[in-house]
Formats: sequence, C-alpha cells, structure tokens
Amino acid sequence: MDRLEQLKRFIGKEFTSSPSPFMQWLKPIVLSAEEGRLEFKYTVRHEWLNPAGSLHGGITAAIIDDIIGATMFSLSEKSFITTINNVIDYFSTAAENDIIVAETKIIKRGKQFVNAQCEIWNADKTRIIARGTSNLFKINN
Repeated sequence: MDRLEQLKRFIGKEFTSSPSPFMQWLKPIVLSAEEGRLEFKYTVRHEWLNPAGSLHGGITAAIIDDIIGATMFSLSEKSFITTINNVIDYFSTAAENDIIVAETKIIKRGKQFVNAQCEIWNADKTRIIARGTSNLFKINN
C-alpha cells in the first residue's frame, strides 16, 4: 500500500500509524488526504498551553512542521525530504479543549526543493490561528 493510501485509511480516525512519535503524541484526526494536501484536526490539550492559558506558539509551530512533514509523506517520494526553514505568522489563539484544523498544500514542487504551506483554523474555519510556510530539501539516498 502506498503512503497516500495509508493516510486515507485513517480518514475520520486518529492517525496512529505515523512513524513519528511526536505526531503520535499530537494525536491528529485525519479529515482528508490527497497527494500534496492534508487536513487534520486536533484537540488543544492542557499541556499545550502557555502561562496565559492559550495555545502555545511553539506547539502551533510544531503542528505546522509535523503536518507539512506528513504532507511530504503523501507525495510518495523516493528521497527523504528535510525541512530547511519554517516561517510562521500568528493571528489568533485557541484555548484548552478547542478543536483546531490544520490544512496543508504544496505551493511548489521542484526537482530538489519543495515549498509548502499550512494554515491552522478554529473548528468552523471562521478564524485563522496561524499560517506557516516551509522550504524543504530532497536528500537523495
């Protein structure tokens, strides 16, 4: 089974098959999976909060980095793809037990480099929480 089909098998369920222990800790629910596009939802947990009681920016950044990595997984590339940089803009926040939705898309897929984007929204997608972009590099094995 290819990687994309593996992701699709988890639509509506927690993605427990990730090779990433960090993703397993985040406990995303797969909402949709297409080549180069993923949509996951998360429940904001207490340990994700900053001292002000809001979703910590570091967790937001980690979600963006992690789901973009999973988006690379959906491409079924033969090469390993590693992150070169992440740029994140924060617009709003979320509270404990809020549902947030992360959506990714590939902006540009070249021979050696990939540019990807992730947006994180509140549950009904009326308020954007953050937007991140990443440049990634294909490492030939």
